[in-house]
Amino acid sequence: MEEIKVEVAHIAGSEDMPIPKYMTEHASGMDLSAAVKEHMVLKPGEIKLVPTGIQIDIPSGYEGQVRPRSGLALKHGISIVNSPGTIDADYRGEVGVILVNLGKKDFLIHRGDRIAQLVINKIARADLKHVDKLAKTSRNTGGFGHTGL
Repeated sequence: MEEIKVEVAHIAGSEDMPIPKYMTEHASGMDLSAAVKEHMVLKPGEIKLVPTGIQIDIPSGYEGQVRPRSGLALKHGISIVNSPGTIDADYRGEVGVILVNLGKKDFLIHRGDRIAQLVINKIARADLKHVDKLAKTSRNTGGFGHTGL
């Protein structure tokens, strides 16, 4: 497994927040924690930006993806609006998570709660070339649901 160095810094006032870490040996995502000053209530249907208290320096050629935690999704209907959220290699602001409550009850977020996962991925940049016609495939223009259930 390839390993890369990613620098992490705390936002002033968030030095008590844990830096993201892998919770198991083969986990692909690191947990991100909520750096809310006071507990935050996320009402059903509501969308809020939740701070994490950290900044990261992702190396060029990589990106960070912010993904929902499966347990929060299953048990409480908590997801991420722009899932996966993208953190570009040149972004140096605070990492924030745009949570949405798709459940039926208020969801309470406390300081330090694990709210999302951060996955670091290698990326490729596309060199797009305009052509008049694309090569045909067996699927060709078959769209959503074209193969049945």
